[in-house]
Amino acid sequence: MKAAPRDQIRLLDLQELDSTLDRLAHRRRTLPENAELAALQEQIAELRDKLVAARTEVGDLDREQTKAEQDVEQVRARADRDAKRLDSGMVTSAKDLASLQSEIASLQRRQSDLEEVVLEIMERREEAEGRVGTVESRQRELDAALAELNERKDKAEQEISGQSSLTSDARKGVAADIPADLLGLYEKLRDQFGGVGAAALTRGQCQGCRLALNTSDLNRIRAAAADDVVRCEECRRILVRTPESGL
Repeated sequence: MKAAPRDQIRLLDLQELDSTLDRLAHRRRTLPENAELAALQEQIAELRDKLVAARTEVGDLDREQTKAEQDVEQVRARADRDAKRLDSGMVTSAKDLASLQSEIASLQRRQSDLEEVVLEIMERREEAEGRVGTVESRQRELDAALAELNERKDKAEQEISGQSSLTSDARKGVAADIPADLLGLYEKLRDQFGGVGAAALTRGQCQGCRLALNTSDLNRIRAAAADDVVRCEECRRILVRTPESGL
């Protein structure tokens, strides 16, 4: 392939712009905010599960307390009915009186036991509500941290996008100066060799693979016409000759 020396030099300008775009893309992918965001979102998800569990526990205890209070009320109502019968004087049999008094005493003990259950449930519910409050407070903290982190990430990405846009515009101008066949070869090699399709020959060394050329290869390049497009024998990238090539 033939290309004017000036066009070959322009390949180095294009390569520098492409390398800059690659660095910016890598910077976007590896923003520290990305890792922080993933870790924070994991914490928020775990906290959300804890909050659901804590609120479910409070709801369960609410139902348990309601049931226990209903049991207390039923026993109290029955004890009140028996007490009224006892006070009415309608029960005159000694045996029936003794049975009624025994039942009232049993109901009072049952009521006392049930009231203890209610108090125990209320204490557990208070503790559960405390856990809900603690988790909700932590959730607010993490939500605030998430908002701040997203703001930092957006700012960093906007900066990268601005630099990428300017670089892309410059690349279009440089690419327009390069003949289509040379540009096509460069793009093909860039895809094959990790984003680097053209490299300068500097003091006998290929700047693409960083290997020094042997004497035979250097002599071959010295003998090539100025408009010959030469390739590195080691990495096969386009090798661009410059005043610093050492030829």
